[in-house]
Amino acid sequence: MYTKAQITRTRLINARQVGVTLVELILFILIVSVAVIGVTRIMNLTSVASTDPLREKQALAIAESLLEEVQLQAFTYCDPDDANAMTANNPAGCATSVQGLGPTAGETRYGSPRFDNVGDYHNFEMTPADPIKDIQGQVIVGLGSYSASVQETEDLGGDRIRIDVTVSVDNLSVSLTGYRYRYAPRATP
Repeated sequence: MYTKAQITRTRLINARQVGVTLVELILFILIVSVAVIGVTRIMNLTSVASTDPLREKQALAIAESLLEEVQLQAFTYCDPDDANAMTANNPAGCATSVQGLGPTAGETRYGSPRFDNVGDYHNFEMTPADPIKDIQGQVIVGLGSYSASVQETEDLGGDRIRIDVTVSVDNLSVSLTGYRYRYAPRATP
């Protein structure tokens, strides 16, 4: 049959073929580690990039909401509280208060008397010190780092107002522009 030397040699050959060597194990760990680091970095990059669209969408939603709020206000020559607001065809037709750019008679967005004309919103701001609030004056949770501002410019002899709404958070800024036209018979909506 087999000699003792042949049996020992066969056992040695079989022993070498079973398992992995230390060098193979270290190389395997090294390759898997590099792959895991690469996948982790890609996932980190993806998650960081995914927060920017969320902030941008939120800023855009705030800007759209504020722009729509402004555009839905009356656009008359007189303050809407004026007796001639519904009939005045020019600023001279106002009984007491001509509506310009800026709040009239101490009007505010939140209290009484409230903003009631497009022009009342000129230079209106909400900042982190005075956070984003809804129309009732309630602070909207989660928007503490956002700021919003409204700038208005009269155009076409005062028959059109350009409304620029800018919302900012950190290094991101979203701006929307809208227009409000004065229509005949220049009545309140």
